[in-house]
Amino acid sequence: MTVPHRALLLRHADVLVTMDACRREIADGALVAEGPSITWVGATADLPAIYADAARDGRADAIDVRGHVVMPGLVNTHHHMYQSLTRAVPEAQDAELFGWLTNLYLLWARVTPEMIRISTQTAMAELMLSGCTTTSDHLYLFPNGARLDDSIEAAEAMGMRFHASRGSMSVGRSLGGLPPDEVVETEDAILRDSERLVDRWHDSSRHAMRRIVLAPCSPFSVSRDLMRLSADLARERGVSLHTHLAENENDIAYSREKFGMTPAEYAEDLGWVGHDVWHAHCVKLDEAGIALFGRTGTGVAHCPCSNMRLASGIAPIGAMRRAGVPVGLGVDGSASNDGAHMLGEARQALLLQRVGFGPAAMTAREALEIATLGGARVLGRDDIGALAPGMSADIVAFDMNDVAHAGAGHDPVAALVFCQPGAVALSVINGRIRIRDGRFEDLELAPLLTRHRDLARTLYERARHPHTA
Repeated sequence: MTVPHRALLLRHADVLVTMDACRREIADGALVAEGPSITWVGATADLPAIYADAARDGRADAIDVRGHVVMPGLVNTHHHMYQSLTRAVPEAQDAELFGWLTNLYLLWARVTPEMIRISTQTAMAELMLSGCTTTSDHLYLFPNGARLDDSIEAAEAMGMRFHASRGSMSVGRSLGGLPPDEVVETEDAILRDSERLVDRWHDSSRHAMRRIVLAPCSPFSVSRDLMRLSADLARERGVSLHTHLAENENDIAYSREKFGMTPAEYAEDLGWVGHDVWHAHCVKLDEAGIALFGRTGTGVAHCPCSNMRLASGIAPIGAMRRAGVPVGLGVDGSASNDGAHMLGEARQALLLQRVGFGPAAMTAREALEIATLGGARVLGRDDIGALAPGMSADIVAFDMNDVAHAGAGHDPVAALVFCQPGAVALSVINGRIRIRDGRFEDLELAPLLTRHRDLARTLYERARHPHTA
């Protein structure tokens, strides 16, 4: 018997967190990946001789991960990557959701295709360094010739597993919506482009690196017709649906005033419930809504940092999970979080639940499960989120010998959440090493960040001085 592909072999992990059906945590763990998938997981002492021999004669890339916790790559279920250009904007630092959006729409209306590409790559670099291997992105405005293709092509260059959400806004202020008319599109154009993107880019196969999602932005920026037609199109083409829902009290008031319904009733009325749907935030989802989402398998992207930043509230994640609602984590936009550290988001999820509901509201391992398996379920995937034979080879390793984890050797898995989150030492996506020894294998980060800073400055100045740009 021979190894059919050049294998990747990780061995001697202090703990290998599998997130498999038994939630095994293997001391002195080892893992083998061949091509895009995992072929073997177990204790280093039980490693089959064929792989040990391949490592000795150079037919396998063998990496010693002593001192590390190895786990499945984290899954980010909600982001707005272009917003990394507008972090900490003074005019939007101290506002709730609607005021925050009103100020920032003025900047976002001046985004260019290059800004989409560079901001996507920068946001993905940040995510990857935090242990994320799969991400969704919700891009819902397309000014100045920008297209979703710009972010998809940037993701291809970065090598991240990507669920690209074709967002949209069709109801501007003149029709009673929140966004200015200059950043909305016609519904015919939105639906035509949605079909084009699915035809060109969507990959439904196992281990797919790229999928398309249809994602009208929110109840206050799209029509009921667009919501229904998008749902019909998504189900006809076999793609998922995503939107924002029940984010804060103003969001609830808008739904009641405009539609005479709660957000959950609105979603159900439009066909926006089911295993192929997930909603961002749901901070104010009521008991009936939680029961509905649990019955139908409708997912939720929990964004604790953003919810705190905009003072939206504390989402009832424990109640959702007890009701069977699929829950994943999202970093949300980099203008409402100002950071995108997935392990840090897991830490905040745990801390915020305890602030709201007591010290037993969430454990460290539950937080990690939401960040891996939970995110996979929300995105409708059964090939990521766990380390087991047949699963995608999306693997990360964290070095536990740094100062942040000093004294935490009693339970290094819990320490990943309780202690200060750090950067990954190793990241493998689809069987390919992307980060080794904390550094990107095939990305020059400094020039990317320099260009990103220049574009962020240009965007802000154009918004402040529109007549001189």
